[in-house]
Amino acid sequence: MSDEIRMAFAHPSERAEASATQPCDRISLRDYVVEVEIGAFQQERGHLQRVRFNVVVEVTPLGPIDDDVDRILSYDKVTEAIGIELQAERLNLLETLAARVAERILHEPQALRVFVRIEKLDRGPFSLGVEIVRAKGEEASAGQAHEEPPHPRVVYLSNAAIEAPKLGGWIDALAADAAPLIICVGASEVAAPQTGNALAQRRVDLLAIEQNAWILAARDKRCMVVGTRTELDWAMKNGQVCVWAPSKIVLDAVDGPSASPRDAMALVAWFAGQMQAAELLVIGAAAPDCDVPVRAVSVTEEAVL
Repeated sequence: MSDEIRMAFAHPSERAEASATQPCDRISLRDYVVEVEIGAFQQERGHLQRVRFNVVVEVTPLGPIDDDVDRILSYDKVTEAIGIELQAERLNLLETLAARVAERILHEPQALRVFVRIEKLDRGPFSLGVEIVRAKGEEASAGQAHEEPPHPRVVYLSNAAIEAPKLGGWIDALAADAAPLIICVGASEVAAPQTGNALAQRRVDLLAIEQNAWILAARDKRCMVVGTRTELDWAMKNGQVCVWAPSKIVLDAVDGPSASPRDAMALVAWFAGQMQAAELLVIGAAAPDCDVPVRAVSVTEEAVL
């Protein structure tokens, strides 16, 4: 085996040493295995699989160490970075997880450069993985490109509100406001099929909500049905009225809410919190408990702002 091939598969500690441009200290986390739900394939949803982390961090002490734990980068900071990112949301890609873990570690003042290797251990009689390298400053420049997220007005329309003659006027008023507008709906009055399987039923219930979203979009052509955070961000920045299709965001959440029709308001309240909404406006239903300001109006009211 050539040196190039051997080094390509070497432990991150060897790769760090081989690519260093100056002497430095390193700390490492080896063969840290956790069980997590991750993956883009359908068979990976609803199941835990073992994922192995190997992390090497090049560090600089904050002055003389003097046997003071506060002057070094604790190993706990590495495992905490992994735990925080695993709990943040369900991810499809190891690449995304690796980048987020690296970025979090590089926020520590002692960290200069980090190697993160992540491998799936249960996808076959082998391991599948990714390795990335990030250096201090790279994550800062990338972060400068991020803008302060907009704070939309999230509006829930009951089925009575969707059918109301005032619907167009409500959307006129809401779309004219400076805050971006995201409309949410529940399932229609027609009962969704019952599967007898919790995972399958969750998907069926989410699809029932999305069917109602398309019904709303058919009633007002300004409404665009969107299901990903990327689409939502684009719509908010470009003044597009959008109707939330919840399947992807809910299924990707680590601890997402129920999609049962009886829990529609809890689902919308959760979504409003995730979007850091300026307000949750409920038309035609009772206001739920929510982490953002919330108010409710009836379908008989003319003004909603």
